[in-house]
Amino acid sequence: MDGLVIKSTGSWFSVETDTDIVECKLKGKFKIAGSKATNPVAVGDYVTLELVENDNIGVITDIKPRTNYIIRKATKLSKVEQIIAANIDRCIIIATIKMPRTSSGFIDRFLVTAEAYHIPTVIVFNKTDLYDDEDNTRLQELIDIYTAAGYPVIATSVVNNTGIDDIRSLLKDKISLIAGHSGVGKSALIDLIEPGLNLKTGHISAVHEKGKHTTTYASMHKLSMGGYIIDTPGIKEFGLTGFERKEIAERFPEMRLLQCDCRFNNCTHTNEPGCAVKKAVNEGRLSSERYGNYLKILTDEYFDETDYND
Repeated sequence: MDGLVIKSTGSWFSVETDTDIVECKLKGKFKIAGSKATNPVAVGDYVTLELVENDNIGVITDIKPRTNYIIRKATKLSKVEQIIAANIDRCIIIATIKMPRTSSGFIDRFLVTAEAYHIPTVIVFNKTDLYDDEDNTRLQELIDIYTAAGYPVIATSVVNNTGIDDIRSLLKDKISLIAGHSGVGKSALIDLIEPGLNLKTGHISAVHEKGKHTTTYASMHKLSMGGYIIDTPGIKEFGLTGFERKEIAERFPEMRLLQCDCRFNNCTHTNEPGCAVKKAVNEGRLSSERYGNYLKILTDEYFDETDYND
């Protein structure tokens, strides 16, 4: 029978079929051609399974072709890849200005991967009830930067019930991946939108102002209004993997629009003369912060350049 993987705990997978949820293992060793991923089966995968008589478990025998997925390299020294989730309609990045702070570099790395697999992404700045005047100024800067780049941006607060209806309308009838650092309030937002899920809510370390992990494995939850959310473990680092450095500029939509105006068709937008991207940065038409993050990615030790395409 066929089913949908709704939870992964490493060696076991919960698969939703038309009639039941079956706990499954993999049949033998799965290997996807060209992939170094530690988890060949991910939440959101559609699979074929066989029931094991008398054991009340299933065995996954096949993985259906994916429409897309989000993948990362977990650590800067590792060559190992992790598929966070597959077959996603939309990504929602939950970020915060403080408690804990989300860097624009982290956001841009995530956006590059989502662009590579053509997944629409919305950026949510949460915990706005904690922001002072300086934080609100920074929030507006980021809203302006990402709106100009073509990304929808929503400001939210669980405490003040701000922006919750906007999030709810995004989730309806879609498969949505919710991602961000630990402590940014992913679970609290989801619990407010769908209270029956009772997801764990994390706490912030007062010393380091960093979130403590509450979700160990990715899991998929059906929404009463239609659709699914994929709740992910807090992501501390997001290393890029699976494509070449020369592709990075194409994953910045505002830079992609300018590339055809560069003097050289293979312009890397670094030291070449006649670069339309650098000109736009110098004239203030393109965010210097986003451009700076682009340059960092090109020389980033987290970046894993490969010569294959999935």
